[in-house]
Amino acid sequence: MEVPTIQSCCEPVLAEALDGGDAEELAAGFKVLADPVRLRLISLIANAPSGEMCACDLVEPTGRTQPTVSHHLTILTDAGLVSREQRGKWAYFRVEPGRVAILRDALATPRLPEPTSPEGSVPMPTPGMFSPT
Repeated sequence: MEVPTIQSCCEPVLAEALDGGDAEELAAGFKVLADPVRLRLISLIANAPSGEMCACDLVEPTGRTQPTVSHHLTILTDAGLVSREQRGKWAYFRVEPGRVAILRDALATPRLPEPTSPEGSVPMPTPGMFSPT
């Protein structure tokens, strides 16, 4: 799987229409995260107490073989979502928050005006508005 490095992209997709290049770049980034093993790896690494994990410690929690984990870590590294540091024979991985933020920010919801009734004076009901507290 050829993976382009995720770069700074664009305005949130709900704020303005994407051009073709931005859409392709974002789609490639989301495709990297669309695999459950890679999503789990990002989550495990990001939540490690030290903020990093050895590849050797990612095999058991994912339930995958070492070659499979290495394959997925390579894809995440190629996309720039994690960085890799070699320490002797062990490889340690750390999440790159700036790169993850590019994808998160692309889905950010812009502040929209409050919906109003057709008459323009009464707020429209919102989900949970009438739920007992």
